[in-house]
Amino acid sequence: MDEQDDTTASSPNASQGRANFRHLVLDITWFGLAMPATARFLSVYAIRLDASPALLGWLAALPSLIALVTSSWAAWWRGRHTTMLQAMWWPGLLYRLTFLLPAFTPLFPAEMQPWWLVVAVALPAAANGISSVLFLVLMRQAVEPSQLTVLLSRRSLAFNVAVGVSTLAFGLWLELMPFPANYQVMFVVSFALSLGSFINIQRTQELAPADIPPLDHSPVRPWQSVVFRRTAFVAVLVHIAFFSILPIIPLRLIDELGADEAFMSVFSVAELAAAALIATVTYRIVHRIGALMTVAIGMAVTGVAAGILVVASSLPLTLVGAVLSGAAWTMAAISLFGYFSENAPAESLTRFMTVYNQVVLLAVFVGPLLGSQLANTSLSLTTVLALGMALRLAAGGLVALDCMGWLARVRHWQVVFVRR
Repeated sequence: MDEQDDTTASSPNASQGRANFRHLVLDITWFGLAMPATARFLSVYAIRLDASPALLGWLAALPSLIALVTSSWAAWWRGRHTTMLQAMWWPGLLYRLTFLLPAFTPLFPAEMQPWWLVVAVALPAAANGISSVLFLVLMRQAVEPSQLTVLLSRRSLAFNVAVGVSTLAFGLWLELMPFPANYQVMFVVSFALSLGSFINIQRTQELAPADIPPLDHSPVRPWQSVVFRRTAFVAVLVHIAFFSILPIIPLRLIDELGADEAFMSVFSVAELAAAALIATVTYRIVHRIGALMTVAIGMAVTGVAAGILVVASSLPLTLVGAVLSGAAWTMAAISLFGYFSENAPAESLTRFMTVYNQVVLLAVFVGPLLGSQLANTSLSLTTVLALGMALRLAAGGLVALDCMGWLARVRHWQVVFVRR
């Protein structure tokens, strides 16, 4: 009788978990269809408006800084609402204005247009600081822990396929239609597509609180956890290294190698196709060699990808770098978040998610500014990319050493030396 009761009690959770899995994959699919407008073509739009390398750096970095500040309000905002979905309604909707606001750029004077693009992505970032933390908590609570890595891989696959299809479509549209109306229409369409993501998130339900506690009652603090400190160190290292030269790559392709919107879409699709392919097998790689070693190898390969962009004298060769970069970063990102999520205590989930999100946002803020400031000096773009290559390779090496225990040994002997 007890076994029947247990089965009956668990079946609604199992059914809801499958529905949540489906909605979370559809969410990222719709979001992926919208994403190229800002992630792939916004910087190209800014370059067409004569934006400086410094402004491109702010375009990439400022939203992360604003989201970093507002993410600390996530727990307070969650406490004001009965359910997670109620708490996510306004932040999730306002964040999607990041796709719509750039459409108003031509209404401003020419000298103000590049700066409006920065404002257009910075304002919705305030809502993203809250919604991103709440979404990570919702995703953890929406499926069984054993399904999380599979969900991350499936979402990554759906996202990259959707972004690839949308990038080709938007790239063709931008190439055929007159400027700037082509960009305006693209941003409006991307906003409409992003609402599909919003609807699917609102259809996702938390599993029973008895299985996964929805609120944060534990006195355990993230920085007291040795595992969290290790995860935070790796997260900062790899995000700064990867994002440091991300704003420089479009400048290298457009200003020095003569790429246009059509080639930028092909470059993105090559990157995304490799990312989609590696996402299908990342969980197997993690199972075989471990999450952190997967991150280390991924970062090293992104360094090789940057090196190809340094030496490339023609556009076709850069596609090899795009393939390596897309596959390697996807592998590293899935593995890193999976490692963090598996080690975050369920009773302190909101607190751990908030701090982890802040760590990542801080790194994503610092990284692009680092590269763009170097590009504003007398250094050539290829030199800046070479420095980024070295940073990525060093990050991969340090994570590998940490994974093998070498950094822990160094810290141990430092403590012994100080005590003596």
